[in-house]
Amino acid sequence: MAARAQHSGPAANGGGAPALLPLLLLLLSAAAIIPRGDGQNLVTEDVTVVEGDVATISCRVKNSDDSVIQLLNPNRQTIYFRDFRPLKDSRFQLVNFSNSELRVSLTNVSISDEGRYFCQLYTDPPQEIYTTITVLVPPRNLVIDIQKEIAVEGEEIELNCTAMASRPATTIRWFKGNKELTGKSEVEQWSDMYTVTSQLLLKVGREDDGVPVICLVDHPAVKDLQTQRYLEVMYKPQVRVSQNYPVQGLTREGEPLELTCAAFGKPQPTDMRWLRVDDEMPQHVVVSGSNLLISNLNKTDNGTYRCEASNAVGKSHADYMLFVYDTTATTEPAVHGFTQLPNSAEELDYGDLSGTGVLLNASTEALPTVQISNASIALHPDSRAGEEGAIRSVDHAVVGGVVAVVVFAMLCLLIILGRYFARHKGTYFTHEAKGADDAADADTAIINAEGGQNNSEEKKEYFI
Repeated sequence: MAARAQHSGPAANGGGAPALLPLLLLLLSAAAIIPRGDGQNLVTEDVTVVEGDVATISCRVKNSDDSVIQLLNPNRQTIYFRDFRPLKDSRFQLVNFSNSELRVSLTNVSISDEGRYFCQLYTDPPQEIYTTITVLVPPRNLVIDIQKEIAVEGEEIELNCTAMASRPATTIRWFKGNKELTGKSEVEQWSDMYTVTSQLLLKVGREDDGVPVICLVDHPAVKDLQTQRYLEVMYKPQVRVSQNYPVQGLTREGEPLELTCAAFGKPQPTDMRWLRVDDEMPQHVVVSGSNLLISNLNKTDNGTYRCEASNAVGKSHADYMLFVYDTTATTEPAVHGFTQLPNSAEELDYGDLSGTGVLLNASTEALPTVQISNASIALHPDSRAGEEGAIRSVDHAVVGGVVAVVVFAMLCLLIILGRYFARHKGTYFTHEAKGADDAADADTAIINAEGGQNNSEEKKEYFI
């Protein structure tokens, strides 16, 4: 009506006003494409969809007055006008049409479909609102690249995980078994796609052999996307010595002793031997493979016996300290038989103690066939004197106890003697000496004593 009024006015004025008609039509078109707020009748929602899935666009009318609803693409081409589809794209399909809703689905969504889609309602004035389609692209490939397929314990290896061609950029997380680790990520953008690479530096030990390292992706387009690699770690032997006979008993003179050496490593140890530390092996000792047998123990067998094992990575050993007791020994000392000399604090975690005296000594020496980087080798002195010191401490305790008892007895005796002399202390007089004070000499004193010789048999007094 307004357009027609504008058109008839200029005709009456001689034809100068028709130029205003295109301007009015432009203003009406501009008003039609202004998005309306919540107070308008049109309602829609933004859509987020994974590439290749189906996106559904809904244009709804709160208070329907039978006005026409249409849907336009980002290029403002009409997709649907009421229930008619002018756009020749079969991926758009009508899901629902009524006076209050126009719902359209878009199948096999791609990046090119991303953008704003417009819902229009032909009212007076016209209404328009837009919905945004966001397309998510999951990583097309997830790969772990490991620097070394086979590592040696103590080495630091590098692992890289790459998530290619995703949108938005992915977040990469690292796990070793169930423990989460921290990596360093870099993001590269190619057009609308992102490639993310995460680097992980990992120092491996023997406990990491066979453990999976997992690269996990956090991305809104995928769930539980991950890949993993299993670590392969070579390590030096782990040696254990066990006492087969006597079982948890004293090593006495005349009795037999049997020891067994077991070694585990990667690769499996190929060389194993017995030796006596700081002395020659006794001639009557029988060594058969991993077993050592002494059929008749004597005092000369005392010492430290060592089992050594080696592989391509290094060498390790475990020590057994032998102390032969007399046949009369009946009690076993607190520490007997074995010594433990770990090469480093890390190797204390692998001490598997079976029985009462089996302890691990993992002192190692690297072999020239394989270079071990970042490995620290600590040598420990022989601890043969440990048990002898314990025995000496026991002897000192016994001697100290005997001395204490003797001192206590002497103190008691002194107290008794002191009390006895205190009770009998003073001057004692007898009747035999009466009258002797006036005598000129000893003979006269005896004769003049009261009672004299006559009374000597009648009255006597004895001092005991």
